[in-house]
Amino acid sequence: MENLHENTSNQQELKRGLLNRHIQLIALGGAIGTGLFLGIGPAAVMAGPAVVFGYAIAGFIAFLIMRQLGEMVVEEPVSGSFSHFAYKYWGAFPGYASGWNYWILYILVSMSELTAIGIYVQFWWPEIPLWASSLFFFLVINAINLASVKIYGEAEFWFSIVKVIAIIAMILFGTYLLITGKGGEEASIRNLWNDDGFFPKGLFSIDEGGNYQGLLTAMALIMFSFGGLELIGITAAEAENPEKNIPKATNQVIYRILIFYVGALLILFSLSPWREITTGSSPFVAVFDTLKGFEFTVLGKTFSFTSIIANVLNIIVLTAALSVYNSSVYSNSRMLFGLAKQGNAPRFLSKLNRNHVPIMAILVSAIFAAICIVINKLMPEQALGILMSLVVSSLIINWIMISITHLFFRKAKNVEQLKSKFPTFLYPFTNYICLLFLIGVLVIMWLTGMKTPVELIPIWLILLYVSYLAVKRNKQKTTDRF
Repeated sequence: MENLHENTSNQQELKRGLLNRHIQLIALGGAIGTGLFLGIGPAAVMAGPAVVFGYAIAGFIAFLIMRQLGEMVVEEPVSGSFSHFAYKYWGAFPGYASGWNYWILYILVSMSELTAIGIYVQFWWPEIPLWASSLFFFLVINAINLASVKIYGEAEFWFSIVKVIAIIAMILFGTYLLITGKGGEEASIRNLWNDDGFFPKGLFSIDEGGNYQGLLTAMALIMFSFGGLELIGITAAEAENPEKNIPKATNQVIYRILIFYVGALLILFSLSPWREITTGSSPFVAVFDTLKGFEFTVLGKTFSFTSIIANVLNIIVLTAALSVYNSSVYSNSRMLFGLAKQGNAPRFLSKLNRNHVPIMAILVSAIFAAICIVINKLMPEQALGILMSLVVSSLIINWIMISITHLFFRKAKNVEQLKSKFPTFLYPFTNYICLLFLIGVLVIMWLTGMKTPVELIPIWLILLYVSYLAVKRNKQKTTDRF
């Protein structure tokens, strides 16, 4: 009878099917997506080469928050991640709010990535509407996630391998073009400062058309790029040996940011004058597509490689968007599963299939993400911009709650006189730095015409609180019955 109970219990738990290599590449994949490949366009137009500095600052803040999350996850590797910690160490409503906010965040991210996928497909086939591409890949990625966590991990592993190899190759190839002079007459490291300096639009300014510009203005778009790093925490319940693998993946975030963001952007801005970068396409594809003169000789034969490079790069950015959407489907379902386990979501969402995959949580999340296909059908021109601005607001709420939750977590551990296995450095100073930075980004959004996403935050929090009270009342009625 005891064995039967254990077997039933095990069937209701997530399976530790993610290996060390999966965790490392999932963490890496979270840092390389639409924000780097497509989001850099609008940010570059706003700030010029100074956007490189902006990515370095935002990346460092993201790393500090990942260290705070990593410390909590190593102590308690459970489903629900920071929602669990907020619920346990801060309070019932913070736990409820952080979980549902995260879920909404990654529904929005899913929509953004599906929209970006459509834009990349149109690089080859402009006649294919955004909604059609979105629908096709929506079905493929959800099918992968419904199979098993190991298949998800394997898919994400190879998606990320492609991205890593591609960016390293792009950096090396771009460096070669600069050193040999084969990048064209305009390709030079001097592009970083010779057109009105490294900060051509200053920290904050308004152009003749009344548009806000400068590095501070671009910070909201830059923040979008780092959404996904907290996926490290979500994998904890299904990670093999989390005490070893989570700290390793977390600590490598800072190196990835320096190599893949700062390194790649330095090459990007050196190869072409920053004023040639546009908001509507991938700057990486556009830069290499303009290098028409590049040729190379093999065994006496001369080849024009530029058009091949542009097409290969578009495959890479498409892979990056598919990777982030793949991880969004995974993280959304696990957060819903964790909320259901807490009693903060309908119980049916904790249902697992025979492969220990939260099937109902995946299907419910898919239904909401499918709204993106409708948005792309109705307003293809504005879809990505609207979704990215909403993502930034949800992301900032999410990160603020992680940092505050960590303060409560450390306070509880200090009272218990327990030594942390993976302590955050300079606690609590780095927590306060992160919180000030994130609040500052909201202020910048408010001042620079992105008022709507900021105004929606208190409305969203009120809706969360009202729904929390309804769930709490329902729980109480259920308890009273028994």
